[in-house]
Amino acid sequence: MTSSDWTESTLVRDGVRLSCRDWGGSGPDALLLHGLAGHSGEWDAVARLLREAGHRVVALDQRGHGRSERHPADVSRAAYVADVVAVVEELGLVRPLLVGQSLGGHTALLTAAAHPRLPRALVLVEAGPGPGDPGLGDLIGDWLRAWPVPFPSREAAVAYLGNGKRAVGEGWADGLEERDGGFWPRFEVDVMVRSLDENGRRAFWGEWAAVRCPALAVLGEGAQGGIIGGDEYAEMVRIQAGLHGMSVPGAGHDVHLERPEVLSGAILGFAGPPDVSAPCAGVHSSS
Repeated sequence: MTSSDWTESTLVRDGVRLSCRDWGGSGPDALLLHGLAGHSGEWDAVARLLREAGHRVVALDQRGHGRSERHPADVSRAAYVADVVAVVEELGLVRPLLVGQSLGGHTALLTAAAHPRLPRALVLVEAGPGPGDPGLGDLIGDWLRAWPVPFPSREAAVAYLGNGKRAVGEGWADGLEERDGGFWPRFEVDVMVRSLDENGRRAFWGEWAAVRCPALAVLGEGAQGGIIGGDEYAEMVRIQAGLHGMSVPGAGHDVHLERPEVLSGAILGFAGPPDVSAPCAGVHSSS
């Protein structure tokens, strides 16, 4: 994908620069949120497919990531949510479909809980409300610090970051910047670790119970690196009995990179053409 497929939109909220890939389209609107240490370009394949299906699509570089502000002082969950609201308002999105992977899915979930009339539907890709893990920040921090940066070439980055999965490596490598003779991350590790503080301290079951719009959970396989276990998913269904769910065989945590066609088809089949004049009310029955 090239920048000719999309335009960059930039806004500033409370002094924090936020960058978006605006794919255009005549709408209904969809807002895509990447995971921790990721970037908006991870959604390129999905964004194009959704646009071709008739959606207006925007992908956000969340604070601390990509082309957005790299050193935000506030990396609370509330700050991430407020950014989503600001993007929706600034870009004139009307009751967008919120799609998020990993931490981006968590942001989408919290946005839907705090602002129930904002989204028309919610798609959680390898994301859920719990449980809290006190060691999560240290684990992710150790992994990020172990990256052999700068990578000497893009191909070296693809090989390392993909860990045997070419599509995953390509997606992660696309988020690097080339400078000083190497390829470097577009984030600071300490910012990433701090962004996980609240997730390490607690679960978010109350927020999940507060979601009032239709919701779809898309899971990878645990053996391939999926992170949503059976107990967590079962509790999600117990609290939101109308939750739609599907797993993608052979895909791991980065479903959006490994199987973008499958994910896009699932999103389109789930969301359908909305009536944007109607409020978001209730969760669809399971199918």
